[in-house]
Amino acid sequence: MEPPKNHPRYRSLMTRELLVKGLREGLVTEQGLIAHGRGEAFDYLLGERTTEPAGRAIEAAASMLLLSERPVISVNGNVAALVLGDLMVLSDILDCPVEVNLFHRTEERVKRIADRLREVGCRKVLGEAPDRKLPGLDHPRALCSSEGIFISDTVLVPLEDGDRCELLKKGGKRVITVDLNPLSRTARTADITIVDNIVRAVPALSTQLRSLKLEGIKEEGLRSILSNFDNGRNLEHSLDIIRGNRS
Repeated sequence: MEPPKNHPRYRSLMTRELLVKGLREGLVTEQGLIAHGRGEAFDYLLGERTTEPAGRAIEAAASMLLLSERPVISVNGNVAALVLGDLMVLSDILDCPVEVNLFHRTEERVKRIADRLREVGCRKVLGEAPDRKLPGLDHPRALCSSEGIFISDTVLVPLEDGDRCELLKKGGKRVITVDLNPLSRTARTADITIVDNIVRAVPALSTQLRSLKLEGIKEEGLRSILSNFDNGRNLEHSLDIIRGNRS
């Protein structure tokens, strides 16, 4: 049931409705609902807005993706339920594959998400027939495609668990994540952490990518943006906002 549009928390309520719909359609798990609730608590503390440090991380993430030779977007159930159309746009701008990777993996659920990705226009969808395994993780999340995550140099993982984030980093890959908890292991391990709600962060990342491409910023300019970004310092700034020290 859609909440009234004049409700002060309309977007938050609609996000919950999308996740419940995703659960009914076999995209999301019950555990995914719990994970979203935990993240939403941090969103309250951040003011339910894209903060200045989140904006800096989005600019750095866009620069890193444009500099990458083999970027890949990794998708789980919550991501599929909330921002599929925006992921299609990202994939199109970067001309990169989208790979389904699930913590609670079933072949039926992988197929449902992959089919939905193709329905919204993603041209290269991977993950249904993984033929490689990332060493060091005894879990289905280690399964990956030789055309995607396995050979990637940069992985955009909008929502991620700490174990795989650490594993991807050990494998020499750059990791960009979206995580509302600036204290999480994933947030601390990733190269770039966007501390923001995924429903705001992914569209903003698409906009930033388009902007950088339209402005024709050359490699030197993109590298300058990256060199001026410090993930640890940016996370501390997000924590300052949560503490209420500055906005």
